[in-house]
Amino acid sequence: MDQGAGAGAGPQRARGRLGAPSSGMRAPGTPWARFSAWLECVCVVTFDLELGQALEKSSICYLSFPDSHSGCLGDTQFSFRIRQCGGQRCPGHAGEKPGDRGAPASLQREPAHYFGYVYFRQVKDSSVKRGYFQKSLVLLSRLPFVRLFQALLGLVAPEFFDKLAPCLEAVCNEIDQWPAPAPGRTLSLPVMGVVLQVHIPSRADTPESGPLEPSGHETLLPAPVVLPSVHELDLFRCFRPVLAHVQLLWELMLLGEPLLVLAPSPAVSSEMVLALTSCLQPLKFCCDYRPYFTIHDSEFKEFTTRTQAPPNVVLGVTNPFFIKTLQHWPHILRVGEPKMSGDLPKQVKLKKPSRLKTLDTKPGLYTAYTAHLHRDKALLRRLLKGLQKKRPSDVQTAVLRRHLLELTQSFIIPLEHYMASLMPLQKGIVPWKTPPQIRPFRQDDFLQSLERSGPQLTCVLKGDWLGLYRRFFKSPHFDGWYRQRHREMTQKLEALHLEAICEANIEIWMKDKSEVEVVDLILKLRERLVRAQGHQLPVKEATLKRARLYIDTAIGSLPKDLQAVLCPP
Repeated sequence: MDQGAGAGAGPQRARGRLGAPSSGMRAPGTPWARFSAWLECVCVVTFDLELGQALEKSSICYLSFPDSHSGCLGDTQFSFRIRQCGGQRCPGHAGEKPGDRGAPASLQREPAHYFGYVYFRQVKDSSVKRGYFQKSLVLLSRLPFVRLFQALLGLVAPEFFDKLAPCLEAVCNEIDQWPAPAPGRTLSLPVMGVVLQVHIPSRADTPESGPLEPSGHETLLPAPVVLPSVHELDLFRCFRPVLAHVQLLWELMLLGEPLLVLAPSPAVSSEMVLALTSCLQPLKFCCDYRPYFTIHDSEFKEFTTRTQAPPNVVLGVTNPFFIKTLQHWPHILRVGEPKMSGDLPKQVKLKKPSRLKTLDTKPGLYTAYTAHLHRDKALLRRLLKGLQKKRPSDVQTAVLRRHLLELTQSFIIPLEHYMASLMPLQKGIVPWKTPPQIRPFRQDDFLQSLERSGPQLTCVLKGDWLGLYRRFFKSPHFDGWYRQRHREMTQKLEALHLEAICEANIEIWMKDKSEVEVVDLILKLRERLVRAQGHQLPVKEATLKRARLYIDTAIGSLPKDLQAVLCPP
């Protein structure tokens, strides 16, 4: 592939560098702060044989163009995910950002990766030396809002290709007027004479949440374009060729298994990878994934090494070269051109890895993996019946998404119940003693608990659930889930301890305490207050007021010289 690239961006100040993203450096009141809440930067990438790699970040260049095996004519949209340069995390993204509070775990900003949303145009043009106009408009963001940014590109890119820079600058200015993407809010986002109306998901949302309701009481003119979701793809369309194996693929995702997806185009590749990684929701996908990946990527050697086991990554590619390079990977999914007929397309077959041909690989799921759970034949029959009745794709997607959600919940609920049993009893939390510890997670105890409270209570599927849990314990997803739950339980324990202190009588406690003990209490209360005010502890405002009062009371009981140290002027 002999891709060249030129580059530009929106207004200079909105550009942002990959190594030190603009949003991490700006104070909230500074110019382009609102723009940075949505996007890191806008890139324009042009294919030009003579210019060579004019964009400094060549990985973005290569990821912004379909490779020579795709043959994409006309307009096409796809997405990629790229590691931040040097892998460093900027200070602004350490921990949970204010804008992420209340967001589902799977939709929080990524601290070390960017998402790239691409609109690529290739049309014949006799004025160009190679005979084709080839250009990509790329939006770079930390937000995984694929549906929203694809809709935005669908409005902006065609206009930009005709009118170029002035149009892009105007769009950047409009985005800089958008309200912040706060979880739980329904927003109206004006751009190029159109108003996009979106709901930003929150943890409080339920799967049964109804359609969007207009924000505010005003009548919007023109009538808004309502997006049903900022992030959810048409799952049924993405999974059409693999519906017979959707549960097996769900298991591979749950266990964090390495999977190569070879597709005919970046659009099919990126949608299949994003669909696969979304099928664990509400569980956060904790492994690496690349919706579109090329041999020119800076991490190519890291992912293709044979000196160690394949990494836990879902890799979307279009170059058949990867079949040869990654034939040692345990799972390879080869999908063909999508067929949009009313009938169910030919389902890819399960094939042994030994059947893999490096030159002419036929569509199929090449794996030696045997599913732990029996296939849900009723789901496939229901989806087939929907096709026969010409049921709309969004209805089919709702059926499929609900099935996957219930499957994930049936698997996770026993883990949640067992984890909750490890929390110390509230009566053991007393004001003036260190709170008791959360008991350790013992895998054997959990597995024994499944007889009375296992997934069979909520799921009709039979199979080797115990074997699935045993493999899950070795996966990055168990580690990610356990760390998150343990962190939340530790915060709850601290909050309960703070409440216990604030309900006790501090003056009685201080009567026989030394100055050192009183100062120690003051410092600990202050630390808890700082954590609680940063929304890291689930504490009521009344408790916080009481804690401040206790700090003042405790300081007032100390000698003047100590008071001066604790409360400097």
